[in-house]
Amino acid sequence: MIQSWLARHGRRRRLVAAALAAVSIIAAFAATRPAGSAPTVLVASRDLSPGPLNAADFHPAALLPPPTGAIRTIPAGQTLATPMRKGEPLTDVRLLASYRLPPGLVATPVRIADAAAAALIFPGSTITLLAAYDASTPARRLAEDTTVLSIPKPTTTDDDAGTLIVLATTPTQAADLATAQAHARLSLTIKPNLR
Repeated sequence: MIQSWLARHGRRRRLVAAALAAVSIIAAFAATRPAGSAPTVLVASRDLSPGPLNAADFHPAALLPPPTGAIRTIPAGQTLATPMRKGEPLTDVRLLASYRLPPGLVATPVRIADAAAAALIFPGSTITLLAAYDASTPARRLAEDTTVLSIPKPTTTDDDAGTLIVLATTPTQAADLATAQAHARLSLTIKPNLR
């Protein structure tokens, strides 16, 4: 009777030991096998300011899991809408084409009289517009601290036409700017990017 009890329990011990050995072997194999290849996405090679995308400013990196909307190749003619830090992955929401305005703001096209002054700004710049109605009155400040969303490529070579820019403004600012464009010459001031 004692022998059968010992044989039964000995068999159980051997089965438990064999199961534990199998689990150990599987765990060791899982720990030493090469990891599956993570998807490659583009990350910033340096801190970036908003503006046209340049492939030289990004490098591929394997990220697991990749962020939602990760960009794997630089789309032609795209513009970075917001600043990026070095090592940050590029996603679709960073592109101006996908950029969503905060509630209460609208995209407002405005023509700046001095094309050379407009050449100093880029998408993401913070500017204040000034309206000069005539030489006898001081310029009036309009749309203070607004963000430049886009600077479309000119469709004319006429320098007198000025430069078209698109700003993020409130509807009230958009109405003021429309009135000013009809009766005044618009210029701008640029808020420095203090980083």
